[in-house]
Amino acid sequence: MKEAFEQSVEELKRVDHLVYVSLKYTRTVDVIKNVIHRQIACIEFGFEAILRYAKENKKITEIPSNVGLKYEVLKKIFPNDAELLDFINFYSLLKKIIRAPYTKKEEFRKHVTMIATVDNEGIIEVNIEVLKGYYMKTRDFVTHIRDRYLTAK
Repeated sequence: MKEAFEQSVEELKRVDHLVYVSLKYTRTVDVIKNVIHRQIACIEFGFEAILRYAKENKKITEIPSNVGLKYEVLKKIFPNDAELLDFINFYSLLKKIIRAPYTKKEEFRKHVTMIATVDNEGIIEVNIEVLKGYYMKTRDFVTHIRDRYLTAK
């Protein structure tokens, strides 16, 4: 459980560096996409840590290998954790953004923007400020795991 959490923390450090250093000097949509990929990886490691916690506490017998099944299991075994459900929806949004067709706006400039056309949500514009908001939400997710599941023992 702690190994998965540590991997999540490491990914979060990479996201932090990408947002506050790399994106500052390399204003491209490729960096924005890389940040979103790292956030997805961070959240997936977090899901793994929570599922290992659930297995250690005998709430489940085995951990699914498919990520889609993982968050469905999380929804079933922790239905009262509203924050976790919110983070699952956030993860789903990030996955939709990364899969969606996109265009670039003002690349190499201050207001670089990735414009993704997501089926259900419509057009989503991801600029540096939105990305910082996503980073804060991902950081809150890691903090939530630490506070709720790791220190619960």
